Amino acid sequence: MKFSEQWLREWVNPPVSTSELVEQLTMAGLEVDSVEVAGEGLGDLVVAEVVAVDAHPDADKLRVCRVSVGEGETLQIVCGAPNVQAGGRYPLAPVGAKLPGDIKIKKSKLRGVESFGMLCSARELGLSDEHAGLMELPADAVAGQRVVQLLGLDDALIEVDLTPNRGDCLGIEGIAREVGTLTRTPLNAAVIEPVVATIEDTFAVDVQAPKACPRYSGRVIRGVSATAETPLWMQERLRRSGIRSLGPLVDITNYVLIELGQPMHAFDLDRLSGGICVRHAVAQESLTLLDERDIALDADTLVIADHDKVLAIAGVMGGLESGVTDATTDLFLECAFFAPEAIAGCARKYAMHTDSSHRFERGVDPQLQARAIEYATQLLLDICGGEAGPVIESQTPEHLPARTTIGLRKQRIQRVLGMLPTNDEVTDILNRLGMTIESADADGWRILPPSYRFDISIEADLIEEIGRVYGYNRLPSVPLTGAMAISPLDEVQHSVERFSDVLAARGYQEAVTYSFVEPGLQQQVNPTMTPVSLANPISSEMADMRTSLWPGLITAARYNMNRQKARVRLFEHGLRFWSDNGQIHQDTVIGGIVSGSRLPEHWDGKAVASDFYDLKQDVEALLKYAGRLDSLTFVRGEHAALHPGQTASIREGERTVGWLGRIHPQLAAGYDLDPDTCLFELEYAAIERGQLARFRPISRYPSIRRDLAVVVDAGLPASELEQAIRTAAGELLAELLIFDVYQGKGVENGRKSIAFGLILQDYSRTLTEQDIEGVVTGVTDLLKENFGASLRD
Repeated sequence: MKFSEQWLREWVNPPVSTSELVEQLTMAGLEVDSVEVAGEGLGDLVVAEVVAVDAHPDADKLRVCRVSVGEGETLQIVCGAPNVQAGGRYPLAPVGAKLPGDIKIKKSKLRGVESFGMLCSARELGLSDEHAGLMELPADAVAGQRVVQLLGLDDALIEVDLTPNRGDCLGIEGIAREVGTLTRTPLNAAVIEPVVATIEDTFAVDVQAPKACPRYSGRVIRGVSATAETPLWMQERLRRSGIRSLGPLVDITNYVLIELGQPMHAFDLDRLSGGICVRHAVAQESLTLLDERDIALDADTLVIADHDKVLAIAGVMGGLESGVTDATTDLFLECAFFAPEAIAGCARKYAMHTDSSHRFERGVDPQLQARAIEYATQLLLDICGGEAGPVIESQTPEHLPARTTIGLRKQRIQRVLGMLPTNDEVTDILNRLGMTIESADADGWRILPPSYRFDISIEADLIEEIGRVYGYNRLPSVPLTGAMAISPLDEVQHSVERFSDVLAARGYQEAVTYSFVEPGLQQQVNPTMTPVSLANPISSEMADMRTSLWPGLITAARYNMNRQKARVRLFEHGLRFWSDNGQIHQDTVIGGIVSGSRLPEHWDGKAVASDFYDLKQDVEALLKYAGRLDSLTFVRGEHAALHPGQTASIREGERTVGWLGRIHPQLAAGYDLDPDTCLFELEYAAIERGQLARFRPISRYPSIRRDLAVVVDAGLPASELEQAIRTAAGELLAELLIFDVYQGKGVENGRKSIAFGLILQDYSRTLTEQDIEGVVTGVTDLLKENFGASLRD
């Protein structure tokens, strides 16, 4: 919100300087972004009256002007502006003057004719972008008068960065209320009297979307002059607010918007048919906007239409076909309250952001429309002439924002602010804020906020206002106190950060990828889960919520490989999302990707590529840390993203809680990845809780090792053999190792040899040869019986 300090001081004029005013606004939560001097660098400019205009002897496009600056003599100025004429008054930069941009005016010759200064355009003065001709000054401007004095440029331009909840301050009136409250200065509010209708003309209004537009006001005004000149004071106030003059009919609606904070729109009445209809658009209805863009409207867009066509996007921008022009003589003036929920996001949907949408999205005072339309009508009649009809209003009170009474407790003020102002101080602050105190007792007050403070709805809002107006810098610094109860630590609960430490210690680097992924890649990686699609994605490559961490990790790995990173080991923990019968679910998973050599490059060894078993060892490290290595099992499986022959599911009983394996060859080729790349993903809930570690003393008796090489079917998982050996060996088995797997000469086709190392030990005695043989015999018999295993020769 940018505004003129002079304009603000017409509403409220506290006895403080500009810098003090800026500081008070900032400390009260209305942060001032910038303060500029309106007429900086223009102190040397004066009003020049052109006495005569003669042709230049050597240039067709130049004119030799004699100008008066009120000192009894005239100056000769050579000028090329097309609009210079005798009797006109323009800004003059005399010899020695400086213009914005550090341009110094010197005596010069233009095609042989001397010039003693320069007549200026508005752009040369830094006042606007207009440069088609000289800046024309009012006919009653006195020659020789300082331009800064004439235009009131001894002014400060203040820009305030408002938070979204303070839509009430998006107007001079709202800022003035704040300044008056902070400085205890009375408000000089504009007196707006109803305009008496002098004609009976009306225009029908039909609001078909009362929830989105609970109040709509309009008025017919006939016989206006669209070619009338906007008064200089209005042009200047608009310019200093960042709005250029577009003619009086538009300037007046913009002026009311800046002063009162109420967006308005003027339609050319002769271009409307039947009546006004406030409704939602029909899908694929089209509209040519005032900026000449053609758009197709969505069915949920609130529009202003007549009986034949759409006229405007409600609360955002009008249409070109119904807009006012220099030929307009009759108006339909619109002033409405649109619910913020109906306007929010609408402008952004069509790649727009307007002053009107900015205000309606944040909220406009629902009681302001009557004042605004009367004020705009009076300005139109004063500047453009014409006759006004009666105000037409359609409203549905049940859909207007309801003002509700809020309880304010003294005890709560004390708790939140750390202090309690006196009753008189609290009452004074509430009254200055425009609050209505409905009742008061020993415990607190019952407060009714004004309609323009639609951001105040709960007790905490009132306490914030008291602290803000009382002064944050006046609040005492009170050390916080509280009972420091120490909760017992759950020893079997593992945080996800600890698993991150395990993977980082094994050479992984943590990645953080977007939760939004490309639908095509996600379909290839995880076709069995239904993704959650975004209604308004950032781009087509981020249109779905991820159902797995793998799409992000694959993209990150490819990014690194494309930048000559030959060894990639990434992991991530985060949420995945999926839809099931319309219900959205999420849970936390840990995933990783491995590509390149097993170990970093080193002079002491040849690089060996990582494979499935390297990744399995990393996953086993996670399970071991969690105490779940014995309770979770690896089972051969099939997954769309993984190689058919090198895929394992991680199971808890019959439920799959994770996957690991080598990437599917087609997926690797499609995304230009190393075909030996491996992936894993594991539900955090499966390893979140482990088993409590228990002390077990070291046996004083020696251990004995026996090795067994058994031949079994090639497709038999080693884990099943391990489980059978542990069962058969019983408590004497201290450790079980697999130290060799072999297929080839000496082993028949379709079979494989697996060599196990059995480390046997007892805690109460030294094992005898009979004990050891009994264990070995029991193991071999069970393997033979259950799996058809035979001892390898």
